[in-house]
Amino acid sequence: MTSRRTVEELKRLVPPHLLNDRKEPEKPAKAPAKRKTTKRSRRKAVGDNGTGRIEVPKPLPKTSLRPEELAYFRKKLLEKRKELFGNVQTMESEALRKNRSEAAGDLSQMPIHMADIGTDNYEQEFSISLIQNERNLLKEIDDALKRIQDETYGVCIATHQSISKARLRAKPWASYCIEYKRTQELGGRNGAK
Repeated sequence: MTSRRTVEELKRLVPPHLLNDRKEPEKPAKAPAKRKTTKRSRRKAVGDNGTGRIEVPKPLPKTSLRPEELAYFRKKLLEKRKELFGNVQTMESEALRKNRSEAAGDLSQMPIHMADIGTDNYEQEFSISLIQNERNLLKEIDDALKRIQDETYGVCIATHQSISKARLRAKPWASYCIEYKRTQELGGRNGAK
């Protein structure tokens, strides 16, 4: 009985909102109605032009290039892709070699100078950055091949204008027309000043 009194005494001393008495609920157990709320993201939505409206991007129009022109550009893209893929594999094997002595076949235990180690590290980092650039170019080529398949090749993905054939001959993986690219580059320079 003494333990029962102690609990009862504690219940009187503790404020009722802190008690967790499951046997005797104060109110009938009724689930509160859930309010439907939407959380707003602080980031801008894709296509948000600052007005709060989201602009859905329009699909790219079909290409104006003839099938034989598409076949020509597809062939050029595949040739360039094959060349780059070979370059990437060669550079990866060279960049990831163990060290200068193993690459040269030197098995002596002579200590290597610190400057040689620094040069090796620099060359490895430089090779890795070249590999990354080549991989980015491979992705652009793959994207261009997909646009040929989708029949949207030769259309600027930003302005939906035709990309000039001269630009496509110079850079078959181009995804922007020259006018848009110039505007983009000038905007970048003006913002850097």
